[in-house]
Amino acid sequence: MSGRGAPPLRRVFCVPDNPLDKLTVLIVDDHANMRKIVNTILHALGLQYVYEAIDGADGFEAMRAYNPDIVIVDWEMPGIDGIEFTELVRKASDSPNPYVPIIFLTSYSDRKHVYSARDAGVTEFLAKPVSANAIYLRLMSIVNKPRPFISARSYFGPCRRRHKSRDYTGRERRVAPVMADA
Repeated sequence: MSGRGAPPLRRVFCVPDNPLDKLTVLIVDDHANMRKIVNTILHALGLQYVYEAIDGADGFEAMRAYNPDIVIVDWEMPGIDGIEFTELVRKASDSPNPYVPIIFLTSYSDRKHVYSARDAGVTEFLAKPVSANAIYLRLMSIVNKPRPFISARSYFGPCRRRHKSRDYTGRERRVAPVMADA
């Protein structure tokens, strides 16, 4: 296209006051290529503070050093795997932040694995191969709709009930406490 009469070039996409640009994210994955892919996506989304760890033990130490706002963790890693890492973060007495949102990024996407991750205290779940849009949606969900944490005998982590069903009448239905008349 010639320069004559052509409109000036301008940005087509710009996110003013990007809610992600101040976040600190820790990627815990034993595969260098996967860490690089996720790191590249996060930087493209405007995140400036992205740190990496090569396994669960390294990730737990990195949490102490960097105090991440969000952790993205793989399932299968040598030593401390993703489930053990999540349980350590949620339940260990020396955990730097048991409330940190954890996004599980794994190739195991069958129901059994999704439930295991949920029951360990994972906040969000992503199946590989991952897209920039999928990561963006999970990050925005964490930023815009933070989930309350539940502390029960066998579970500590984000509330697993995303959708409120008024029709549920099972024995574990949560109800508001009944207030006695004064």
